[in-house]
Amino acid sequence: MDYSNEPKGVFMVIDNKSFYASVECVQLGLNPLTASLVVMSDQDNTNGGLILASSPTAKKRFHITNVTRKRDLPWDDSLIVVPPRMNLYIQKNLAINKIFHEFADEEHCFPYSIDETILDLTHTWQLFGDSPAQVARKIQKTVRQRLGLYTTVGIGDNPVQAKLALDLFAKHNKDLVGQLSYDTFTNNVWPIEPIDKIWSIGKHTAENLAKLGIHNLGELARTDPYQLKAHLGVMGYQLFAIAWGIDRAQLDQKVPIKDKGLSNSQVLPRDYKDQHELEVVITEIAEQVASRLRHRKKQTSCVHLYLGFSYAESEGSNRTSISHEQKITTTSDNRELVGAVMDLFHKYWHGERIRNVGISYTRLSSSNAQQLDIFADPEVQIKKSKVDKVADEIRDKFGATAIFKGHSLEKGGTMLKRSGLVGGHNGGNAYD
Repeated sequence: MDYSNEPKGVFMVIDNKSFYASVECVQLGLNPLTASLVVMSDQDNTNGGLILASSPTAKKRFHITNVTRKRDLPWDDSLIVVPPRMNLYIQKNLAINKIFHEFADEEHCFPYSIDETILDLTHTWQLFGDSPAQVARKIQKTVRQRLGLYTTVGIGDNPVQAKLALDLFAKHNKDLVGQLSYDTFTNNVWPIEPIDKIWSIGKHTAENLAKLGIHNLGELARTDPYQLKAHLGVMGYQLFAIAWGIDRAQLDQKVPIKDKGLSNSQVLPRDYKDQHELEVVITEIAEQVASRLRHRKKQTSCVHLYLGFSYAESEGSNRTSISHEQKITTTSDNRELVGAVMDLFHKYWHGERIRNVGISYTRLSSSNAQQLDIFADPEVQIKKSKVDKVADEIRDKFGATAIFKGHSLEKGGTMLKRSGLVGGHNGGNAYD
């Protein structure tokens, strides 16, 4: 392969090792690499507790994974179990990325997830060391000294090489640094099996590749890309590029987002079958998304309702969910949006047991001016809009539970219990 025309730079993908668990270890004055600690969410909808993160030692000693349940935890006095604190993890993530900005400006620093960031150091690495690996160790040392956290670094000539260097090599090296380049890629990565160890190749894709006689990246790289496209669609081309270590993505290129919507979904703490209980929780979610809509000074002209059936309901039916949308007059008014969502609920729900509820508003437009319905009293519409605005302002100042509807106290309501959650776990305000 001739790589002379391929983009080449110095990229790092940096992972915060066992992030949630490491943060909790540091808060307790423990070494994140030697302490046995797990972060466990014990919300009602986790069926008895779910492990969100575990320290390296806990993984090794007790064979704990991030899908282990509370019931599977061993009884051991040395194992520390703590609840999640999502706001704390967000604060630490911001602090870590602030350190990264000392090595790359904001335009070349790309947070990939709460525990992973991509840095483009093509034009700056020489300011901080004699080699990219030396710069990586300097970044690790800075994060360790200031925050007590260990980081793992993958280095590559492009982002995909850096990501594979992180996943396949850095996490197993003593210094937690791995490096790939166009010159070393094929020798180091092509033989690796099973192929689902490779980033972006899941179990299902691996099974499809196996049907073509492909079990590693070397075999993938030697396959006709048109054959891959015929079997896997456009993903076939993407996988072919990965197999050769090619990535032409321009991370600093802003991609306009078309018709971005706002949504919220939640797994209910139990199966809901009672109509009134479902109406309560649907109303709560519809109002919560409406509040976010107003915060962004947006209006919607399309509402969507998703109801996911319980496991037992799905087993006895040829369907697993209800999913419908309808166009409406452009609005951000609570009552109108709740009414539209309820119309969908009453039209399509026929007594099924529900475990998941999701609501989204799309076809968004600016709400610089209120659009009035010519068939309704304009003064009443303006008054309702002011009420929503005041309620939003009270929540902004005093918290999500400072003002709420009485139905949230009824059976089926989840808003009060979930008001302190971030990403479904302890620690945040759902109306932000």
